[in-house]
Amino acid sequence: MVELPKSIKNLIAAFERLPGIGPKSASRLVFYLLNTPESYVAEMARSLLAIKKEIKICKTCFSVCEGEICSICDDSERNKKIICVVERAIDVMAIENIGGYKGVYHVLGGVVNPLEHVGPDDLKIDELVKRVEEIVTDGEIEIILATNPTMEGEATALYIKKRLESLSDKNIKISRIGSGLPMGADLEYADQATLSRAMDGRREI
Repeated sequence: MVELPKSIKNLIAAFERLPGIGPKSASRLVFYLLNTPESYVAEMARSLLAIKKEIKICKTCFSVCEGEICSICDDSERNKKIICVVERAIDVMAIENIGGYKGVYHVLGGVVNPLEHVGPDDLKIDELVKRVEEIVTDGEIEIILATNPTMEGEATALYIKKRLESLSDKNIKISRIGSGLPMGADLEYADQATLSRAMDGRREI
């Protein structure tokens, strides 16, 4: 059996830690990079370092941005009384790509998952409740619970619903993303037509 050089083995191991990348895929990526110009690899390395140095978390919705506030939260034409709650920043991109949604977002940073030792306090749920409390006095607002239709996503949506219903002010409409998405699906993998139907078919819960 051929013993691979240490640097190759280390890079393969690093790629394997990425989600969805197994040993074979990691090996293919490494050997692909070996056959590319050094300038390409250097550019990739600079890009990787840049996202850690330059990308920040929006102070309002907790999505990714380059400043203190993301462009969506800073957009005066967005309806601040419609908040779409998603698991991750990549879900914001998925919904934005379908077009038509004119509200804002709130990124939880994951879902409640006891097996992974992730509880409500580990997510941006308290921040969501506080955000709702600050704007609900100006009239009815809508919260769209767009967590993924998985067991964890459903449980997280139910928990948030109960937290919001406990607020004294009842000018809160709570809806769940529609049935265009099957159980177990991730928003980032949904096609635009399916995701559009899910948004249009959201229901009050």
